[in-house]
Amino acid sequence: MMDKFKTVLKIVEKQQTSLGFGLVALLTAGGEHIFSSVVFRCPCSGWNFSYGMVFLLVPALALLVLGYIMSNKTWKLLTGLCLRKSKFCHFKNVCACGVVFFQITTTALVAPVSWIAVALLNGNYFECAVTGVNVTVFTNHLCDGKSPQCQDELSKFPCGRATHVPQSDSNDVLATIRAESQILGWLLIASIMVFNLLLTCVARCNSPVSYLQLKFWRVYAQRESDLLENYTADHAEKLAERNLKSFFQKTPPEPVTTPPNQAWEKISSLYRFSTKDHYYSILHKYVECHDPAQARNHRMSSVRSDGPDTANPAVLAFVDEGKMML
Repeated sequence: MMDKFKTVLKIVEKQQTSLGFGLVALLTAGGEHIFSSVVFRCPCSGWNFSYGMVFLLVPALALLVLGYIMSNKTWKLLTGLCLRKSKFCHFKNVCACGVVFFQITTTALVAPVSWIAVALLNGNYFECAVTGVNVTVFTNHLCDGKSPQCQDELSKFPCGRATHVPQSDSNDVLATIRAESQILGWLLIASIMVFNLLLTCVARCNSPVSYLQLKFWRVYAQRESDLLENYTADHAEKLAERNLKSFFQKTPPEPVTTPPNQAWEKISSLYRFSTKDHYYSILHKYVECHDPAQARNHRMSSVRSDGPDTANPAVLAFVDEGKMML
C-alpha cells in the first residue's frame, strides 16, 4: 500500500500542473467517501454541530499541515531560520519569505479544499452540523411551514428518530439542508477554479521568460532534483563504505571529497531570480560562481542575489520545489 502511495506522489511531484493537483483532489475525494460511509455516524443529539464540523474541517486542517510538511520549500525556508534572525528581520527578507510562504500555501490548499468541497457535495457532515445549530432564526427558516415540534426534534432528523414530526416534514428539511450544502460545494469549487485561473494568468503575464524557455526550465528543475538525489545517495554510500572498510580492516581511510558545510548551506537556500544573471537554480548559480576561472568576477557571497530582485516571479515558483518530502 505504501509503495502505491509513493508511486502516486511521484506522479504528482513530476506533474506540478492541473494533472498532479487533479490526482490529489481525486485521492482526497476517495478518502472523504470512505470516511463518510464507514466512520461517520451522526450522534443525533446536542453534539450534532460539533461532530459535523469536526469531520468537515479537522481532516482539511490535517491535510493542510501535511501539505506543508511534504513541501520542499517549507524546509528550505525554515531550516536554520532561528540562527539567521538578524538577516531575517530585514523588511526585504520578510517580504520575500512571505511570498514564498504564500506559494507554499496555494499548493498545500489543494487537498483540504478538495476535502471540504466533496464533503459539501456529499452533504452528510453539513446535514449533521446544521441540525445541531441552536439559532432561532435558522431553525425557523428550516422548519417554516412544518409541524410545531420540528425545532425541538431537529437534531434527530439525520437518524430518522423524530417521533412527533411527520416523516415527510423530516425528509423535506433534510432535502433543503442537503441542497444548501451542495450549492455551497459547487460555489466553493467554482470560486477556487476562478481564483486559480486568475493567479495563473497574472503569473504568466508577468513572466520574465518565454513559454518555451519556461517549459525547458521546468524540465531542468525536475531533472536536477532527480540527479541530486541520486548523486547524494551514491556519494553517501561511498563515504559509508570507506568508513566501514577503514574501521573493520584497520587501514587508513581513502580520500573522499565531500562539499564543505558552507557549500551545502549555499545550495540549500531559496532561489532568487535576478535580471543581472541568468541561472536556472541555486545549484546552477553556485557552480558558475564557484568556477575558479571566474573567481575574480564572482564572489561566493554572490550566490544570493543582490539588488531589487528579491522575490521570484510567481511563474517560477516551481524552481525550489524539487521532490515532495515523505
